[in-house]
Amino acid sequence: MRHGAKIDPPNRFEKSCREADFEQLEGDTEYASSLDSRPVEYLTDASRSIVSENDSPDIPFRYSLNPYRGCEHGCSYCYARPTHEYLGLSAGLDFETKIVVKHDAPDLFREFLARDAWQPEEIVFSGVTDCYQPADRKFRLTRGCLEVALECRQPVGIITKNALVCRDLDLLREMAALKLVHVNLSISTLDAELARAMEPRTSIPAARLRSIETLSQAGVPARVMVAPIIPGLNDSEIPAVLAAAKDAGATSAGYTLLRLPFTVAPVFQEWLVRTQPLKARKVEGLIRETRDGALSQSKWGERMKGTGPIAEQIRKLFGVFTRKLGLNSFLPSHEFSQFRPPVNREGQMRLF
Repeated sequence: MRHGAKIDPPNRFEKSCREADFEQLEGDTEYASSLDSRPVEYLTDASRSIVSENDSPDIPFRYSLNPYRGCEHGCSYCYARPTHEYLGLSAGLDFETKIVVKHDAPDLFREFLARDAWQPEEIVFSGVTDCYQPADRKFRLTRGCLEVALECRQPVGIITKNALVCRDLDLLREMAALKLVHVNLSISTLDAELARAMEPRTSIPAARLRSIETLSQAGVPARVMVAPIIPGLNDSEIPAVLAAAKDAGATSAGYTLLRLPFTVAPVFQEWLVRTQPLKARKVEGLIRETRDGALSQSKWGERMKGTGPIAEQIRKLFGVFTRKLGLNSFLPSHEFSQFRPPVNREGQMRLF
């Protein structure tokens, strides 16, 4: 099995860490290679809530729903990797191979929407890890949550880089007709080889473009997210990715600039040196130029787009081509007036 990470960096919340000692195993290449090819484990999450709230001015939504913790996609740059450290696990291989599954996600979503205090606004699937990662082929939790959203006429947005989203086209088509759904497909590169190295278990770029085409033909509003843009590695592809997405039927586009918070940094740096040895020093230098010499920024208004001349060049290039291609518009507004609370466990609807 291919992984984006080859290391388990120390957990920043733990007082001690383990380091493997391979001195006595020198020459045993078969054993060494088995250590970074771990099988995926599915762990049960007993959480009693499914919808998270944020107040970040950099994020265009307030509520998100995440059926899984950790992600099999294994993207080397994933900003969500440090969330696994809250579970006592690592942001490296653990994040990709120890997937925590919220089996009760549809029921918890139903309970959330049944709250008297809920005033409908967009809920995004998923704000952290991909709701259509390979685990969802087995558990189908995203589909279960979409069925609840459709029943309640609850508007949702979807962010994914997996063509598995088209499995649920029947639901998405019906929701789109009611103005209840948007889909954002993330495409960081059109180079299948680079994508396979950088995002080893995602759908290939061509499959994501086909997904945009399938969704748009079904009337589902689709946006392409060129994310993340990595200076010196995929920034030159911005015009080509946007043009391909437009041809496929995307009506809007957005981007984020690579940021490497906390333990994402050592995972990405190890990946960069290992897979892009001739570019590694240049790419890291350009990243630092967009982050005031660091690898990440936490300041509101800067952390998603960066600062400095390189970041400004990327912003202008993206702006020129989105305007040229007509991808600089917003997706259609959701319809919130149709919302209806779910039926409770006794089969009764609320009176008020």
